[in-house]
Amino acid sequence: MPFITNKNTTENVDIFYEDYGKGQPVILIHGWPLSRKSWEHQVWKIVESGYRCISYDRRGFGISSAPWSGYDYSALASDLNQIITQLDLDDVIIVGFSMGGGEVVRYCTDFGTDKVAKTALISSIIPLVKQKEDNPSGVAEKDLQGIQNALEEDRVGFLKEFSKGFYNFVDNKDKISQAQLDYDFVIASHASPRATIETAKAWMHTDFRDELKHVDVPTLIVHGDSDATVPIETSANQAAKAIKDNVFTVIKGAPHGLNITHKEELNTILIDFIKS
Repeated sequence: MPFITNKNTTENVDIFYEDYGKGQPVILIHGWPLSRKSWEHQVWKIVESGYRCISYDRRGFGISSAPWSGYDYSALASDLNQIITQLDLDDVIIVGFSMGGGEVVRYCTDFGTDKVAKTALISSIIPLVKQKEDNPSGVAEKDLQGIQNALEEDRVGFLKEFSKGFYNFVDNKDKISQAQLDYDFVIASHASPRATIETAKAWMHTDFRDELKHVDVPTLIVHGDSDATVPIETSANQAAKAIKDNVFTVIKGAPHGLNITHKEELNTILIDFIKS
């Protein structure tokens, strides 16, 4: 089974990845609290479009190592760097979904963009989730603390309900099946409890606003205007103003998990950007 080992953090961490196709490499970084399996509908489209597609499990998720510590964004970005370095990749297109957008930006900050051709932020948390005086549209501290408390007290109970909001299930029953919710729950519930909580703290509290200047390659930003998990006002709208070279596409009526509910639309947008 393909793993890369990151020996540059506090513990050696084995990152599982899947590598399909040939051509220019496209790396897919999944959202919280799932795994590489959430990219099912994008992997085949990217490979069939003539590209090499690499998806991996974030540390603590899927079948990657689950160390006790090392879940800040610099540690996570170092795993991405090891994938790019050990697979000897160049001219890479990096796609981050939800919290995965943080790895994209932190990679650009910590390692630069010499090996990066383009980036994409899909339903991304970038640049800031938390409500602050200068970020009034963000999520209130008490609500973020409520998520942390729920994870600590009844992680699987919280995750069981979380995916309903992830897809705006009540409004999208014609686009998302109960089986998909069950599948997501299985993936999320099998992740490391420690990793689930620590990475949640990372996406809740990391402020990327000063780092967006490091994203100096063409960037695709895609967000649903009905995203109830990561409000567009505190994420994509701000990212589009701060990243100079970007294409910003809003998918009307799309929830957070638009990679499933609006997969055909997203795939068209993503492939068109990759080819451009």
